[in-house]
Amino acid sequence: MSVIADMPSKKLIHYYLTLLEEEELESEEAEILTIYHLNNSMRKHRFWLRNHIKHRSEHSEYFTFFQTADEETFENSYRVSRCTFYELHSLIEPYIRKQDTNYRNSISSRERLAVCLKYLATGQSFTTMGENFRIGLKSVSRIVEEVCDALWNILQPLVMSQPTENDWKEIAKDFDELWQFKNCIGALDGKHVYIKAPSKTGSSFFNYKKRFSVVLMCLADAKRKIIMADVGSMGRFSDAGIFDNSIFGKSLKEKRLNLPQPVPFYQGGAKMPFVFIGDEAFPLMENFMRPYPRDGLNAEKKIFNYRLSRARRIVEATFGVLTRKWYVYHKDFECKIETVDKVIKATCVLHNYLIQRQPNYINNIENNMEQSLLSVGDIIETTF
Repeated sequence: MSVIADMPSKKLIHYYLTLLEEEELESEEAEILTIYHLNNSMRKHRFWLRNHIKHRSEHSEYFTFFQTADEETFENSYRVSRCTFYELHSLIEPYIRKQDTNYRNSISSRERLAVCLKYLATGQSFTTMGENFRIGLKSVSRIVEEVCDALWNILQPLVMSQPTENDWKEIAKDFDELWQFKNCIGALDGKHVYIKAPSKTGSSFFNYKKRFSVVLMCLADAKRKIIMADVGSMGRFSDAGIFDNSIFGKSLKEKRLNLPQPVPFYQGGAKMPFVFIGDEAFPLMENFMRPYPRDGLNAEKKIFNYRLSRARRIVEATFGVLTRKWYVYHKDFECKIETVDKVIKATCVLHNYLIQRQPNYINNIENNMEQSLLSVGDIIETTF
């Protein structure tokens, strides 16, 4: 303690104050040390905090707008109903709460969840978020990362666990009924999520569109639920390369996915395997179908390609729902790569959770999505 007391420096004082207001000092002993130093070095500025943080309880969005907004405004702002917000909070509260100390009241777990959901819903910069919620920039960054981590860890086993054999059969039934593609158990595709160029990474994240990105690879069912999400691959890698190195790709090759045994399309027919579907970028495998090459197609192969394409586009529709719901995807991410990965994973499990908890989640944008899916024409009603 005497070493610090002998170092009266404005820069050091500012550093300590910043740590205190940003909640970087976790232990009570560290806070006591900080206050001791401040009392000896800046007696006229005891417990000084930046003005916008000092009045957080009066002007923070959490203590004003969050508490008073009507249901519709609340859901538009945080992308979940107030009831769903409190359900989510009850699930993750033990993992995001912080302890108060004798010298500081921590940011509550509810406020932390509100900060995170507002970021996912708007994509506002951490600076803007800090101003609106009257908390420090580093606190915003840490809150988003910690809450997203908790959302994934708690929700993933509940809404994105590996399907059982019976689950796969139900998915296949939905694909047959909704998209007329038999024995299909999921549509796979990748989406580039744009980021600010990370430092010291060269062209690792530079993709074919000449932008920096990480890749979200999703397997979707016939109703736009995400069955599997692989997050964080560098933008320069192809879908096929990401698939080969993903847990899903390896599990498929090693036959560890609990897939049902082959069944015939019709009574007396040959037994056919259950398959995943994707575009031309993916490899043809026993349990993975892709379109026929375009050259020299006969009528039968054209019909097959059409039906596969129509069923496959459900994963594109899933990405559409995800990005329309969470506006954080509408801007290039400026946070560190580890945080980007956690944010993406959180939106994926929230997507599945909201499908279960809020019936209007898909319905609110269903008309637009249906127009996209059926843009090929009314051929859906035709029997081939």
